[in-house]
Amino acid sequence: MNKTEESPQGFEAQLLSDLTAHVARRAEGVPVASPVGRRVRSLRGWRLAGAFGLAVALTAGGLAVQTMRLGDQSPPTASASEILRMAADAARQQPALTARPDQYVFTEILVTSREAPGSGPYRTVRTQLWQSAGGVAYTQARSRPESDPNGWGELRVLRMDDPADPDKELDAFPPPAYHGDLPTEPDALLRYLREHPVDLHLPEAADEAAVYGDASMPYTTARSMLDDYVPPLALAALYELLAREPGATVISGNVADAAGRSGVAIRMPGVTGANVDFVFDRDTHVFLGNRDSVVRDGKESLFWAAARLRTAIVDRPGQLP
Repeated sequence: MNKTEESPQGFEAQLLSDLTAHVARRAEGVPVASPVGRRVRSLRGWRLAGAFGLAVALTAGGLAVQTMRLGDQSPPTASASEILRMAADAARQQPALTARPDQYVFTEILVTSREAPGSGPYRTVRTQLWQSAGGVAYTQARSRPESDPNGWGELRVLRMDDPADPDKELDAFPPPAYHGDLPTEPDALLRYLREHPVDLHLPEAADEAAVYGDASMPYTTARSMLDDYVPPLALAALYELLAREPGATVISGNVADAAGRSGVAIRMPGVTGANVDFVFDRDTHVFLGNRDSVVRDGKESLFWAAARLRTAIVDRPGQLP
């Protein structure tokens, strides 16, 4: 398969491989501790639903094409840490949702993506996602092209592929999508995330101790939790923690998320082979979504973007709030 024929799954697998190598190089010669405790969640959620939605879009025919701006040249008005702290303040003002383990976190997202990095038209898909609040059932989702309000597909179970065998799906339920037990103070949250890292599903040849023992790992885990539901006070602590991570930068100028909403984008550190941005509302600093872009031949182009439209707690897959 040549570069112009890369699948989204293959591209993300390569990014993970590059990131593993990058972290391993940083850890050479540095003693690291083995990860403690269970790993809190697998790489799932929006990205898995986005890949599912893209597959629906590619079989659905003509779709609306949405041009995505990566930002203009106006200087940013605040630093990344300042924006994240304002996001923490905004989080504290949000009403808290409660969930039983047998309920589901419902999330509706809008995903704009390309079939392959750097090539092909952008396609926009609306996806509704039901994730088990207590980690006692598989995630289910349905999608439709944004250009077809009546084009909803059937509700489908989403499972991750086994990284050791791409033709095999993992049997285990995903971890809980409702993070009701997180510490609400940044230092305590940092200790928790060190002991409960995100499960990266590393290949067998990866240096697991180096990857999970790296100082950046708690921040990687913190960012991954934004795919799920984090109660307001814990979410504020999460943003306060991310504000401490060195290397984050603000994209110059106004940025539109996948739903066209005006925002400010923070480019996250520690990613190789691509750029990963978090987008916050420019006025309220509420989290809007995220996006990935690739750089080829000196040019940056958006590959994948997701905008969170609504979140609720429901009793069963298929139920709408």
